[in-house]
Amino acid sequence: MNSIFALFDLLFFGPVINLLVLIFQGLQAIHIPGALGFSIMILTILIRFLVWPFMSSQIKATKKMAELKPHLSELKKKHQGDKQALAKAQMALYKEHGVNPAGGCLPALIQIPVFIALYQAIINILPGAGGSIDKINSLLYFPQFKLSSAIDPNFFGLNLGVKPSEFGKFGIALLLIPLLTAALTFIQSKMTLPKPIKHYPSDSPKEGKEKEGLEESMGAVQSQMVYLMPIMIGYFAFSFPIGLAIYWNVYTILGILQQHRVAGWGGLSDIIGKIRSTKS
Repeated sequence: MNSIFALFDLLFFGPVINLLVLIFQGLQAIHIPGALGFSIMILTILIRFLVWPFMSSQIKATKKMAELKPHLSELKKKHQGDKQALAKAQMALYKEHGVNPAGGCLPALIQIPVFIALYQAIINILPGAGGSIDKINSLLYFPQFKLSSAIDPNFFGLNLGVKPSEFGKFGIALLLIPLLTAALTFIQSKMTLPKPIKHYPSDSPKEGKEKEGLEESMGAVQSQMVYLMPIMIGYFAFSFPIGLAIYWNVYTILGILQQHRVAGWGGLSDIIGKIRSTKS
């Protein structure tokens, strides 16, 4: 087990913590106020662009799988009770549409160690968050990078090591941070859903059934993803130091931009349409 942790530190945590400290030292050298907060933002942006191609592949694969759901439902009805025939028909459908069923999973798996390393780097560098300056220094590649004392956690009046759950001590305004995190997560989760399905009088009975089947599958996803995920991430932002919320919010904003670029507004299409109509 120790060898696995050592390998993780060598391949992921070490490079990420060195990059974070390098950015921090550079900002501090030119006397940028709130250097730690900006360092977290810059590192998050760099990591997001590093995994951008993997995320694009995941978004495209997820979109294609959603579009195939009505066809998959028909195949399940057609081959009910015959698992072998169903599997063969599904593979033929995937091949016909150029879809890799694992295409949405593999990019996510590749990103996991990078995210864990980024999380560990931020936790270790935040004063009062359980981090260790000695551990950070032991992973730095050059003596010039080494930290002689705890880093100033202040970022425009916010202590990045404080948790929003401590609002009773530091002020109720801290609660705005997890609320913002939950709202951004909701927007991104909603965008991952297919566009709302519209029914037309000209729809054939077959088209109507396909749309109903897709709506049922989307309803199950909505209840789990669109509402539970923001609550869970918002709770994490409430329980963990503010520095982590900054990372998560910047990462999510970039995710929203990428989702829109690759797949459009998705499940937010109706809401965006209403907003635009009220403005016009």
